[in-house]
Amino acid sequence: MINDISHKKINLTSSIYENREGLVYARVSSKRQEMEGSGLQSQEGRCISDLNVIGVPHKKTFQDSFTGGGDFMRRPAMRELIAYIDAHPHKEFVVVFDDLKRFARDVEFHLKLRAAFKARNVLLRCLNYNFDESPEGKFAEIIMAAQSELERHQNSRQVIQKQRARLEAGYWPFGGKKGYLIVKSPMHGKYAIPDPIQGIVLKEALEGFATGIFVRKVDACAFLVEHGFWKKQKPARYIDKFAAILKDPFYVGDVEYLPWEVERRPGKHEGIISSNTFQLIQKRLGKSEIGKQIRVDISDDFPMRGITVCGSCNMHLTAAWSKGRKGHYAYYFCQNTSCVCYRKSIKKKDIEDGFATVLKKNILKDEVDKLLLTVFDRVWGEESSNIKKQHANKEVEKERLEEKIRGLTDIAFKTISDEVRGAYEQQIEESVKELKKIKEESVQKVDLDVPYRTALTKAKTFLKTPYIAWENSSTLEKQQLFYFVFDQKIPYEINQGYRTTEIPSAIRLFEEFATANPLDVEHL
Repeated sequence: MINDISHKKINLTSSIYENREGLVYARVSSKRQEMEGSGLQSQEGRCISDLNVIGVPHKKTFQDSFTGGGDFMRRPAMRELIAYIDAHPHKEFVVVFDDLKRFARDVEFHLKLRAAFKARNVLLRCLNYNFDESPEGKFAEIIMAAQSELERHQNSRQVIQKQRARLEAGYWPFGGKKGYLIVKSPMHGKYAIPDPIQGIVLKEALEGFATGIFVRKVDACAFLVEHGFWKKQKPARYIDKFAAILKDPFYVGDVEYLPWEVERRPGKHEGIISSNTFQLIQKRLGKSEIGKQIRVDISDDFPMRGITVCGSCNMHLTAAWSKGRKGHYAYYFCQNTSCVCYRKSIKKKDIEDGFATVLKKNILKDEVDKLLLTVFDRVWGEESSNIKKQHANKEVEKERLEEKIRGLTDIAFKTISDEVRGAYEQQIEESVKELKKIKEESVQKVDLDVPYRTALTKAKTFLKTPYIAWENSSTLEKQQLFYFVFDQKIPYEINQGYRTTEIPSAIRLFEEFATANPLDVEHL
């Protein structure tokens, strides 16, 4: 009689999972967990064994490496799991995980995730917990989810307390910084030391930017890419990363973390640059935001759109034509709904005539002419050198590929085996494609003296009399020339006009370098 009852229970259990397919969800929140018994493979193995016990075929495993609670849709594998279920609406699934903490460590999202699976008719199995739809079972489940959330918050608090203590003691607890290595010391524990190779390259780039050797951020980025500090992408891709380094006191030897109210203090690590260099960098950054993007939707009707911002909220001014009783009228206006100047119209004439007045005031002094020539020569020389280097490298690569093709052709011709010959022919074909690509991208030899003289004349003319150059330029040229004189977009206030005292100018930067104390700028 007992055997019959047991047999009926097994059949009842089996009928629940009949015709369903098994999906496994595994999650870890640290490398240590991944390596130890709670690792992803270990979780997957236990869950697959559970599917075998209930007679459900295992179809797919979804693995997450995600820490903490919160929205389950932030977990990549959980999104993939739900998307997989939605992509197979005519199938029924069982989702298995080894611990309730893997499911969700937040009561709110635990319940939302449960509802998401229930809406899809998905059965859940947990190796250390039996889901029960009774009122008592649901209550117990919420208590366990709340316990997991409490543990998560307690762990987070402990980690923050330890990291804050490290910060206050002068150590950076959040991992490595570019240009540094993390080492272990009996005295300091884990702490940062300058990378013997990358640190020297970064030091040269930072000092070069501070003293004006690198006029733009992208010039410094190009130097760093050329010397292997960054790889794979073009220099312009690294401008934001370099900008963050320029503002980071860590590279002076200090630490700070304002989100935790840990103010700047001396660190235990060695700085890459001096305090004087860091101050020079901040001085430059305070006057410039170099390398701004040019709008692609510029209009001849509104040349100041995209380069003028609202003086109240610092958001872009847009522009449009408005129909009136006697015709159409052009206006600029702020479109920030939270701004006090929202939709308040500014006449096109006021914006553009006001800017013309600003331009007329920005005239390069004669004594700065020599500095302009020096900087222009340096930048032009670097660009010319890069062009010539690219051409030389491509010529070397072309010769190498041509020699390789000749060698492979000789070998293939002498080979008896069709299979071996086919392999060589495939290599020849790939090399020919590379050679063709290089020839198409090859840099033609040009006389750089002609564009040099033209560019220098334009630069000097524009800096000396920017208003005249502006008036004689197209709208696109105006957008480009704007950033040649001004280092950032300029604010316009409805009742005051342009705040000229707050407009950082490249002309003023040139003049400042020309009149700087030699002790402040060691070399230009």
